[in-house]
Amino acid sequence: MKVTPALVLVAVFLSQEWKSALSDSIIHIGAIFDESARRDDEVFRLAVADLNLNNEILETEKITISVEFVDGNNPFQAVQEACELMNRGILALVSSIGCMSAGSLQTLADAMHIPHLFIQRSPAGTPRSTCPLTSRLPGADDYTLMVRPPVYLNEVILQVVSEYSWQKFILFYDSDFDIRGIEDFLDRTSQQGMDVSLQKVESNINMMITSLFRTMRVEELHRYRDTLRRAVLFMSPATAKAFITEVVETNLVAFDCHWILINEEISDYDLQELVMKSIGRLTLVRQTFPMPQNTTQRCVKHNHRINTSLCDPKNAKAQQLEITNRYIYDTVLLLANTFHRKLEDRKWHSMASLNCIRKNSKPWQGGKSMLDTVKKFGVSGLTSFLEFTDNGTNPNIFFEILGTNYGEDRGRGVNRLATWDPLHGLNGTLTDRKLENNMRGVVLRVVTVLEEPFVMVSENVLGKPKKYQGYSIDVLDALSNYLGFKYEIYVTSDHKYGSLQPDGQWNGLIGELVSKRADVGLSALTITPERESVVDFTTRYMDYSVGVLLRKAERTVDMFACLAPFDLSLWACIAGTVLLIGILVYLLNWLNPPRLPMGSMSSTTLYNSMWFVYGSFVQQGGEVPYTTLATRMMMGVWWMFALIVISSYTANLAAFLTITRIENSIQSLQDLSKQTELPYGTVLDSAVYDQVRSKAMNPFERDPMYSQMWRMINRTGDGNVDESKEGVRKVKYGHFGFVWDTAVLEYIANNDEDCSFYTVSSNAPDRGYGIAMQHGSPYRDIFSQRILELQQNGDMDILKLKWWPKDSPCDLYSSVQTATEWQRPGHPQLRRRFLRACCWRCHLLSHRHRRELVVTEEGIQGPLQGGR
Repeated sequence: MKVTPALVLVAVFLSQEWKSALSDSIIHIGAIFDESARRDDEVFRLAVADLNLNNEILETEKITISVEFVDGNNPFQAVQEACELMNRGILALVSSIGCMSAGSLQTLADAMHIPHLFIQRSPAGTPRSTCPLTSRLPGADDYTLMVRPPVYLNEVILQVVSEYSWQKFILFYDSDFDIRGIEDFLDRTSQQGMDVSLQKVESNINMMITSLFRTMRVEELHRYRDTLRRAVLFMSPATAKAFITEVVETNLVAFDCHWILINEEISDYDLQELVMKSIGRLTLVRQTFPMPQNTTQRCVKHNHRINTSLCDPKNAKAQQLEITNRYIYDTVLLLANTFHRKLEDRKWHSMASLNCIRKNSKPWQGGKSMLDTVKKFGVSGLTSFLEFTDNGTNPNIFFEILGTNYGEDRGRGVNRLATWDPLHGLNGTLTDRKLENNMRGVVLRVVTVLEEPFVMVSENVLGKPKKYQGYSIDVLDALSNYLGFKYEIYVTSDHKYGSLQPDGQWNGLIGELVSKRADVGLSALTITPERESVVDFTTRYMDYSVGVLLRKAERTVDMFACLAPFDLSLWACIAGTVLLIGILVYLLNWLNPPRLPMGSMSSTTLYNSMWFVYGSFVQQGGEVPYTTLATRMMMGVWWMFALIVISSYTANLAAFLTITRIENSIQSLQDLSKQTELPYGTVLDSAVYDQVRSKAMNPFERDPMYSQMWRMINRTGDGNVDESKEGVRKVKYGHFGFVWDTAVLEYIANNDEDCSFYTVSSNAPDRGYGIAMQHGSPYRDIFSQRILELQQNGDMDILKLKWWPKDSPCDLYSSVQTATEWQRPGHPQLRRRFLRACCWRCHLLSHRHRRELVVTEEGIQGPLQGGR
């Protein structure tokens, strides 16, 4: 490389000028900055330039500086450069580096008695961790002053999460953060019973999120989403923005999430970007510097005017100031005021050229005096007020806690929620309240499945939206009237509640919520663990239990009902006995003919003998006289036999006609599971189907009753149905039992025109009906709160009585149709059938009246009309 003589002359001239200025100035400050801290160097030089123009502080003296840049992870280089600066002769050393090199500089400053003003700088903008103290000899002075206050992040975040009443959350930290800095926080949360999970955020966030989806199963991913509802972020603003963007785009967080980002270094620009990228609620904790609102007061500090580019909040350069930049400016200002006081007291100690490499090198004699003067006074500047305690730390630090509200809109407003300082603690109230009781302007898209009486179509006019009614619709309307929201409702295309398919996707109503095509799912929807893993449920608004719908035994009118008291074999024996006795009577009279009166036309033929025996059996007598002893003895025995048979028949007939209740063998689910004659089933892939299968096959909750039911349900291929209406139809017109929700079955049985159904259910409800929402919906808690209020006020019971009235015309628990059901208004055909049956009974018991009984809508007209 060729060097021109002119360049050599310029270099020599500048070198001589620097040495001349250095020799003329008695104030020389050395500075060591991290290689990445170019802004620190810029502000440092700007501060020196401002003070050199201020004649009130240093009068005619000027400050000269020497700046060196080092690798923050190389303590040896930092010590080497510091020795070089001390060899040049400095009054103080200013450093803006990390903890690793600061410890070495601290040891060197203590040895050489050079005041060392250390400004801690965290790598890549991550939150600070407390620097470990360097051990020193007892009684030795500490020449290192900590310009930045101690790290209070543990204390602040602990109080914030305690105010929010968090008991379970996850803590994310980036790869550059020293996790040892939160050991105290983790210990204290553990003592308070908080469940805190830790996860490191890798530098390649996209690859990290991709690996989660690749390695986690669907259930694990849903549980992980639930964990992300509450999170604390210990990371730089840049990493936080990238991380929040990634988790929002991959749908790992929802609108009810609440994240807290804590970092002393969060600028206003970072704040707005973080709010724009996040959803749900975001709380930010950052360091703040109390300043007057007036620009003049902010820029003029006692006898010094700060450069406008650094103190005016409207200036773009001032908006981009880092915290270390502020402390560097105030450090130079503090040193200048210290030099001013030393000059006034005429206790100035000239600079000494120190050689820290030689063994017998002596420390600076004026170092102790200079250190005491620095620690004795403070200064107002860009960090409000900079001063030091006796142990060399800056006690002045303030935090502000900013936050947004819950909501779906990005770019929400940020409010100042509270402040924190070591002396007063938290000043303000933090509540994790999600939504106010005002949802006016919110339009919810509701998906449903038609199921009586929860959701039914009330009006379907061509060209107009369908109108719906039902118990669930009444509950939704009650919530809408109170909270102020509106809703649009539609029915699922497959008319299913939803189940997990082999491909890992959900169908039906649950699938609409998972795919975020709907905001709310409403119907006779039961809360199950499988569904709750992918969607959120409100608190139950009605209890749920499994029941079975059965057809009542009907009382049929049979023209041969009069034969019912005796068995067919008995009737055959009676007929055979009549025939036998008739033949015997004929033979006895033929062998010994009786003496007939004069003029009698009777003859002892076989026909007359048969008629005589039959007439005596039915207690009507006979016209043929039988006078022989043998015949009369036989007829006496026959009449005694006839008396016994007729008495038995009359008693049995009366009992048969007066019994109105026919006992059925199925009166409980246990009875249903024990029998095998009546087939039964339920809706495929429904909550009932899954419940029976779970309690039959799960070894931890196996129930013998459900095991038998599961075997019966799956015994035949056509036992189950695709829709509940199909199951009701099979019960009504076939030999079948339909296992389904008790509430639905009771409504169906109560509103059946023929009152032909009765229900049997389990005793204790083990689940409930709830309103489903998207995972992480912000409306879940406010809906649940209002449902509880409706239950406490009794309004929910009033809504329930509308669809399940207590004065039901049908007996839901009787296995036969009663007289009251036969005479229900509006069912004349049933009443006629019942009255005809009564008429037949009355005719048999009152044949002697020989009067016609007239059957009308009002009852029986005739001599027995009072005994309906």
